[in-house]
Amino acid sequence: METITTDKAKELIKETNGKIFSSTFIKKDGTHRLINARLKVSKGLKENAKPQPYEPSKYNLICVYDMRIKAFRMLNFNTLLTLTINKNNYKIIKESYFCTDEYGNNIIV
Repeated sequence: METITTDKAKELIKETNGKIFSSTFIKKDGTHRLINARLKVSKGLKENAKPQPYEPSKYNLICVYDMRIKAFRMLNFNTLLTLTINKNNYKIIKESYFCTDEYGNNIIV
């Protein structure tokens, strides 16, 4: 498993160009969740929908389509743990939020 930074994870996700990828992240309640998602989904979007009240990239978020739930979700790069794209597995390191224990697991500081 290759270790990458959050910025590299952003690049890799944006380079998927609509292909499915998997990611593990920490939810707001502290539990871990696996998401199978993709970008560039337009199904279900309303033509006259209200614009977003904020810019997700300013908050280190990206809008993805969850393939299991079949709904749009915001993926928070600050809580990203792992990423799988084209059968390549990546572990995300967080310099300011996480450190690694003796088993190689990310732990919250």
